[in-house]
Amino acid sequence: MKALLVDYGGVLTTDVWAGFRGFCAEHGLELETLHRLLVSDEDAADDLRAIQLGALDEDEFEHRLGVRLGVPATGLLDRLAATWAIEEAVVGAVRAARAAGVPTALVSNSLGLRMYDRALLRDLVDTVVISAEVGLMKPQPEIYLLAAERLDTPPADCVMVDDLPHHVEAAAALGMTGLLHESAARTVATLERLLGLELGR
Repeated sequence: MKALLVDYGGVLTTDVWAGFRGFCAEHGLELETLHRLLVSDEDAADDLRAIQLGALDEDEFEHRLGVRLGVPATGLLDRLAATWAIEEAVVGAVRAARAAGVPTALVSNSLGLRMYDRALLRDLVDTVVISAEVGLMKPQPEIYLLAAERLDTPPADCVMVDDLPHHVEAAAALGMTGLLHESAARTVATLERLLGLELGR
């Protein structure tokens, strides 16, 4: 492999849904409330897709989601993002790969643009492909191809790391090597094998 593409939430950070379950517990909600809402409620899912594509204002998304959850809307996206921590082992591996000369890219479906640690990303990747900024979202093939094009690397020479199986499958359908992130240790070990580098664990 010659280039490394990585997701943000759930790969460079700890598990997104685990964080959301913690949020629900903190607010006295059933643990899967937020997951069910964003995945199964048609209107909420439409709002999620709209904010991911940059078609819905973050403040309006917060208002609508806050009403559905029965929680204060102000700063809701920031409070949700605060339920995740940086996955230091994976971040360290990506940083080491870049330092070794591997082109790196973030490919992320956004939950608003405030969720990203931009200083971290400047240190970590060569290009940032965020759904709300480019008007494309995983698993659309065009978003993966855009990242590969920006890195001047054929898709067949790219590895894509994501925590969602259908996002990995979409990358693999383009000829990329898809790596499903299930644990930091496993992801780092697999990247070492694919990139032929010692990335530290």
